[in-house]
Amino acid sequence: MLFRPSPSKKRPGLIEPCIPTLASRPPTGPQWVHEIKHDGYRLIARKHDGHVRLFTRRGYDWSERYPLIAKAVAALRASSATIDGEAVCCDAGGLAVFDMLHSRQHDDRVLLYVFDLLELDGTDFRPQPLHLRKARLEKLLAKAPPGIQFNEHVEGNGQIAFEHACKLGLEGIVSKHREHPYRSGRSKTWLKVKNSAAPGVTRFEREDA
Repeated sequence: MLFRPSPSKKRPGLIEPCIPTLASRPPTGPQWVHEIKHDGYRLIARKHDGHVRLFTRRGYDWSERYPLIAKAVAALRASSATIDGEAVCCDAGGLAVFDMLHSRQHDDRVLLYVFDLLELDGTDFRPQPLHLRKARLEKLLAKAPPGIQFNEHVEGNGQIAFEHACKLGLEGIVSKHREHPYRSGRSKTWLKVKNSAAPGVTRFEREDA
């Protein structure tokens, strides 16, 4: 049996991510926004004192694995920042393909779709509502170099957003309550609806996804 070191809970900048709750259908109402669920690895990226760290959902340090992401985070116009996103490897059509990511043959081109801002220049943004965090995040990433991309969201009918994601062959959507703060761990203010026909759903559950 191979020994696998357990992740340290004391690593600087390590914040446990907010985990969406699985739902059978998108929620309704103007208080919800809807984002594409890209097929990749969840990462919390942290810039502090000139150093960059990339943490997986389970707390492993993958800072050396994805140089394009690390370089882009280092170039952010902030003395410190902690952002939440999904590391993906895309094909020529811009679709995230997990097999390309998992193969480790394309680590130098993996990018981060960023969807939340947890900290910026020493200010903890987690208590703020999602719509304010997203607005500040979009401003932060406006001139970000290749390696980081703002994950857009749509308002309104979540079912239409979900059906559109399915037509594109995407993994699904994550619907988020726009007025709630960011909470680590499982949350019912983030709801994930899966496209049952997507490769990421039919594949066995993977570690660090």
